[in-house]
Amino acid sequence: MAETTDHSTTAEHTTAGHQATEAPKPRATSNRSTTPASEAFRDYIGSNWAERADVLPPARAQASFAADRRRKLSEAFPAQRLIVPSGAAKQRSNDTDYPYRAHSAFSYLTGWGSDSEPGSFLVGEPTADGHAFTLYFRERAGRDSDEFYANPEIGEFWIGPRPSLAQVARDLGLATRGIAEFETVEFDGSTLVVREAAGDLPAGAGEEGDAGFHQFLSEMRLVKDAYEIEQMRLAVEATARGFDDVIADFPRSSQHERGERLVEGVFNTRARHDGNTVGYDTIAASGPHACILHWTRNDGPVAPGDLILMDAGIELDSYYTADITRTIPVSGRYTEVQRKIYEAVREAADAAFAIVRPGIRFREIHQTAMAVIAERTAEWGLLPVTAEQALEADNQQHRRYMVHGTSHHLGIDVHDCAKARREMYLDGILEPGMVFTIEPGLYFQPDDLTVPEEMRGIGVRIEDDILVTADGAENLSIAIPRTADDVEAWFARLNPAS
Repeated sequence: MAETTDHSTTAEHTTAGHQATEAPKPRATSNRSTTPASEAFRDYIGSNWAERADVLPPARAQASFAADRRRKLSEAFPAQRLIVPSGAAKQRSNDTDYPYRAHSAFSYLTGWGSDSEPGSFLVGEPTADGHAFTLYFRERAGRDSDEFYANPEIGEFWIGPRPSLAQVARDLGLATRGIAEFETVEFDGSTLVVREAAGDLPAGAGEEGDAGFHQFLSEMRLVKDAYEIEQMRLAVEATARGFDDVIADFPRSSQHERGERLVEGVFNTRARHDGNTVGYDTIAASGPHACILHWTRNDGPVAPGDLILMDAGIELDSYYTADITRTIPVSGRYTEVQRKIYEAVREAADAAFAIVRPGIRFREIHQTAMAVIAERTAEWGLLPVTAEQALEADNQQHRRYMVHGTSHHLGIDVHDCAKARREMYLDGILEPGMVFTIEPGLYFQPDDLTVPEEMRGIGVRIEDDILVTADGAENLSIAIPRTADDVEAWFARLNPAS
């Protein structure tokens, strides 16, 4: 996904200091909540249920990795209470919510992903040996409570069963407590909180301390562990299947007045089939829409003769996501002008990838890609200066045709590690285990009078997911066709009748 330019109705338990849980807040009246209130109904619905076996699952694969992450966090903040909320569900309209996604820092430290419980808290209490971590969440209600049938936001009849404390403790390898006990957690001047997910929690160490805590959590994720790298590989493989699905469906989507919506829908079907969901809103930008960097309205046609720029990634149940872009000819073959622009972008991507190795600065990737973009746009007569002059810091005329950055870190967030300091991110030194995108592009707006008419309305981006290795780099998405010739062969293989 094109990089942005800024890295930088149930009882509530409360105390005087803080709210014990991010309990669902009352919403507008809904006919879903008009359950009977008679004693006879309550007695009848609460009786004659089969005994529920509390089957304990094995520890999930991520549990040991999450424990290592918590140990590193503990070493960095000795003697300070650490609180990482999962965040509450977010209202979409009236009494409906957006699909829930826990805060990335919470998932990173607990190992809980798409099955996270809203309104949970990971708390690290300082001890002589580091921290004792406990996960507080709303445990499932018994049949002796009316919650399981009368509460449409968290009741089992409405949203399905919730796990028990014992099940989650075994699953994640963490101590667990009910959410009501969170009211006993103290907040003092040394308490650190991931503030953007904290809801109504009071300030702990203050804005500066909380910001530093969140910053550290971002910087921890700059280098991926073995579990994360394997998840990234699986996310890329699923995404590749999604691209295949889209290309195979071009005969249908190209006949619809809002074919971009069909492209989006086909890919999203694969995301729900093979993963949790999409890692970000799919960009299905056909024709001149490809010149809009974050085009997600996806309501235009997929017209034969045009290119479609598709920027999409599948997020797994662990929340790790791929981020891939390919620019594909809707008719199966590039025109001469389209091919020229496409191959220039690929040249920039290949040049950037060629320098990736441990020890270089992250920003050098962008600089290398931009040198190619400047050379080609100057060669085509688009710049008022030479390529060398355009690359000077006070000029940058070539950036008219590519205003975004070339790379961003990738992982549990599509724009991962976003709170990291500049010296650790843009000016950071590459290390083995880092995963990021390389995604140069050229975008010639339909009304840009600085480019020849035949180029106007053409947008091209090529994006791959890159892993830094001990002695170089691996393109995790290399199996998804990249060269113009290979893309045409890819199209022909999936559309043999065209």
